[in-house]
Amino acid sequence: MKKYLFLVLTTLLAVPAVAQSLLTREQLAKREKRKNLTVKEWNTDDKTKTRWLDRIKVYDSQGRCVEEIEYATYGQKWRVTSTYDDVTGKVVEEVEYNDRNRPVRIRKYEWNEDGTKAKQYNYLPNGKLFSVKVFEYIFSEK
Repeated sequence: MKKYLFLVLTTLLAVPAVAQSLLTREQLAKREKRKNLTVKEWNTDDKTKTRWLDRIKVYDSQGRCVEEIEYATYGQKWRVTSTYDDVTGKVVEEVEYNDRNRPVRIRKYEWNEDGTKAKQYNYLPNGKLFSVKVFEYIFSEK
C-alpha cells in the first residue's frame, strides 16, 4: 500500500514538471511575470482627449491568458475565454462571445506530442460541429 501511495504521489508531483519542461526558459519567465495579472489598454482621442477602454487581458495563477476582451467606444466588441490542459499546459478550448456576450464560436484543439497543433474543431454555439481544421507541417531542405 505504501509503495502504491508513493507511486501515485510521485506521478502527481511529476506532471507539472513535465508540462513545464515543454516550455522554453523565456516562455517560463514571461509566464512568471504574468501570474494573476490583468492588463487594461486605453485609447485617447487626440482632439477631445476622451479616453476609452480598448482591451483587457486576464492571466491566471500560472501566467496563461484565460480571457481577452476587445472594446469599442460603445462597449464590448468581442470576448474570448481559454481553457488549458493541466498536464500539457496547452489550450484545449476557446469560446468566442459577441458584443452581447453570447457565444458565437467554440474551438477545441488537439496537439501533437511535439507541441504543435494537430487539429482544431470549430463548433456552433448549440454544440454542433461546423468544421475541422487539420494542421500539416512540411519542412523543406533548402
